[in-house]
Amino acid sequence: MISPEFLITALIVVLAPGTGVVYTLAVGIGRGRLASAFAALGCTLGILPHISAAILGVAALLHTSAILFQIFKFTGAAYLIYLAIQVLRDRGTLSISPRKDNRTLWQTVRTGFLINILNPKLSVFFLAFLPQFAPFDTPNALPHMLLLSAIFMLMTFVVFVIYGQFAALARDYVLARENVMAWFRRLTALAFGAMGLRLALSEA
Repeated sequence: MISPEFLITALIVVLAPGTGVVYTLAVGIGRGRLASAFAALGCTLGILPHISAAILGVAALLHTSAILFQIFKFTGAAYLIYLAIQVLRDRGTLSISPRKDNRTLWQTVRTGFLINILNPKLSVFFLAFLPQFAPFDTPNALPHMLLLSAIFMLMTFVVFVIYGQFAALARDYVLARENVMAWFRRLTALAFGAMGLRLALSEA
């Protein structure tokens, strides 16, 4: 049975602004509704390796191995800072421009996937989060954790799609006003840069 506590906690975690939310919003404004839905898909798929690691116990190794954690942490931080630079230069998957876009939806999914998979704190989070709601004293613990993980990923996808659709509604307004577009680009770059620095400076 899925507890209300799990659903409420998971929803709060999913709704909280993070790199995935910022990415989906940026894609929604920069490329529209369909692309934002694929951005949400990429961010959701990026959660899957962390959940799998938590279920298999790999996250415990990541948590106890300082060197391995630092490698993942700084790689993720560097990627976020790279995205911030790309936004400021108005290039790559996060280009925010009214000109014709030749990037594929696969590239959008891939970027969202990398944003989440390169955050080692997600593995540690799921290692601490999922066991609280799984009955480890029964043989059904693994199926139950898989069900909880599926629900969490579904919630993530739905919420991110909603974020992206609302962002897409503002697309015409933003793209039609150069000053608004410039400020949005700077704020997006600042958000990615700040998250990258926060990840790099985090101790655990």
